[in-house]
This record gives sequence, structure tokens and C-alpha cells, in this order.
Amino acid sequence: MSFRLRAAIIVAFALSATAAVTASDMSIAGESIHSVASLSSDDALTTAPAVAPKPATITFAAPREIVQPLASASKADLTYSTESDMQASSLAALVDAHGDAEAVDGDMKCLAGAVYFESKGESLEGQLAVARVIINRAKSGRFADSLCGVVYQPSQFSFVRGHGMPPIRMESNAWREAVAIAQIAMDDSWNSRAEGALFFHARRVSPGWGKAKLAMIDNHIFYR
Repeated sequence: MSFRLRAAIIVAFALSATAAVTASDMSIAGESIHSVASLSSDDALTTAPAVAPKPATITFAAPREIVQPLASASKADLTYSTESDMQASSLAALVDAHGDAEAVDGDMKCLAGAVYFESKGESLEGQLAVARVIINRAKSGRFADSLCGVVYQPSQFSFVRGHGMPPIRMESNAWREAVAIAQIAMDDSWNSRAEGALFFHARRVSPGWGKAKLAMIDNHIFYR
């Protein structure tokens, strides 16, 4: 075999070997690429690092103030035009708390009767002032020392006939109020604007007494 032929065989063998090695490396690389590309979406999600979700942003509207009146408050309880109106309303609640008229006799009947005949139909405050005059007289030492004695004292109260009173409609609301006012006055559970008064007369007359005037309530003027 000639030298040239032997050299050509050696070179061809070397080239074959090199080509084989190169093809093997490329095959390995291709398998690696194919392996990565063939990962499923589930595998990718599984192997991906977990990321904490971003909290949602909540925006609150500005608060509104809500004012609601008490369910138990009536218009009369919430609004008063004068101090006298507010006092009369509270006195009315006190009268209502007494309920129906109780059976009364003796001094209590005399007191309630005087309230009934002298101030029936007037405000509760006016009725209370009349009751306080009769009680004040009985305590003063200047008049009779009992309520009936004060009421029936001659020439003091125009409704008195002899030594008695006219008939009373005891089923009426006016009598119920008179009895309640008499009890409130006796218990001294409500102050009168005519506290301390010993005399009163109707506004339509002018007796010229020269006494200290305390109050003008409804149709009466009260004096000490």
C-alpha cells in the first residue's frame, strides 16, 4: 500500500470519528431541549414558586349621620312655646297618673269640690292654684283650721249654697281632674305659680284689695 493511500485512510477515519462525536453531543442536547419543551402546563405551575396574591383594595364611603327622634316622644313632649306650657304638660302627666277619680269624702271632698266649682274648665295649673289657696288658708291661722271649714266659711266662695255644694257630675272628666289636683295639692307634689296665696278673684272684677299680687292664671288673679 502506498504512503498516500495510507494517509488518506487515516484522515478519513479521523473525520469519521469526529463526526460521530459531534452527532452524539447534538443528540444529547436535543434530548435535553425536547425534555424541557415537553413539560406540561401542570408541571410548570407545580414547579413555579408560589406568589402571594395582592390584597384587594376596598374604598368606604364617607359615613352619614342619621338622627332619629325617640319613638316614645310626642310632639307635645318635644315642643313647648312657653315655660308655662311645659309645666302644664308635666302636671297633666301627673294628673293622668292618678287614673280614675277615687271616692273621697270629708276634707278631701270639700277641697276637690272647691276646685271643681271654682276652676272647672280652666288649666290644670289654674286648678292647682285654687287648691293651694284653700290649703294655705287652713294652715294660716287666719281662717278655719280645716278644709271644709275654709270652703264653707260664710261669704268666701260663691258656689256654696247654705252649708253645702250643688250636685257634682262625678262621672265627668272635670271631676276626675279636680280629685287628682286636690290629691296633688295635699301631697305638695307640684309647685304652684301662686304658692303662698291666700286670696283670689276673677279677672272680671276689681275689688281693690291692696294686697300683694302673686300671679295671674287663666281667669283668676292670686294674692298673698
